[in-house]
Amino acid sequence: MELRQLQYAIQIAIERNFSRAAEKLHIAQPSLSQQLSKLEKEIGVLLFQRSTNSVELTHAGSLFVEKSQKILDMVEQLKKEMEDISQMKKGRLVVGSMPITGSTILPFVVPVFQAAYPDIEITLVEETSSNLETLTMNGQTDISLLSLPLREDSLVYETLLEEEIVLAVPPTHPLTASKEPIRIEQLEKEAFIALKKGQGFRKLTLELCQKAGITPNIVFESSNMETVQSLVAAGMGIGFVPFLISKRSFSELSPIHLTLEGRPTRTLVIAYRKGRYISKAAEAFVSTMKEVMRTIG
Repeated sequence: MELRQLQYAIQIAIERNFSRAAEKLHIAQPSLSQQLSKLEKEIGVLLFQRSTNSVELTHAGSLFVEKSQKILDMVEQLKKEMEDISQMKKGRLVVGSMPITGSTILPFVVPVFQAAYPDIEITLVEETSSNLETLTMNGQTDISLLSLPLREDSLVYETLLEEEIVLAVPPTHPLTASKEPIRIEQLEKEAFIALKKGQGFRKLTLELCQKAGITPNIVFESSNMETVQSLVAAGMGIGFVPFLISKRSFSELSPIHLTLEGRPTRTLVIAYRKGRYISKAAEAFVSTMKEVMRTIG
């Protein structure tokens, strides 16, 4: 049994399709099929049920893929430990990030890190917060930029930033004339623009409204905060926005940002799996991120 065969099985399980898996692995499909058949023959069990239209894991296959992920993760951690022991400057760092948060923070952090560590290769994985927690738990990212609360108990974290949440409204909205912070209770009859389900900030929006005793009337959803901002600016509704996002200008259509009563915040953290070896490169990236955030936060 070879490590590459474990990777092949994992990729087939992810794609549920031999052609797509072969493409992602950069090998020919016949070679992939041959390697899987060789592996199944060696271990004496069928890992996948194949049909004309689908590829599904067997019970044995599910167990095999789960264990294979752990084995490959341990191999990767061993490599990182050996690189650190030998004081190698070269290395690879997989950083997970929520797309919206990453687009605001990482453009400031990555150039600074690469200037200091030019031979460290950074791979960025962008996913929704729920998917990203699972990837981090499985060791498919070294560290991940997330917001509290975390769903997975197997993750530990370091606090990065307490970020204020503000209210975005159209430029002509009556609330722009208010000289006092906006109470969320005032927004009960407003149309809300929100992110789609699965994104951490969508959950935060619902929680803020729930605490205020209202149910937001969500009329539009988007996976992109830029779209949310533009729709608000166009007069289609209002929405909650992270402070760092509010400081950026996405287009000619820009909403007005107002302070909310109590100045609610979200906590941004760097998370990783409990007990996972954290490489010197990962430690340096976290240190760089904290330093940069002190200047832009």
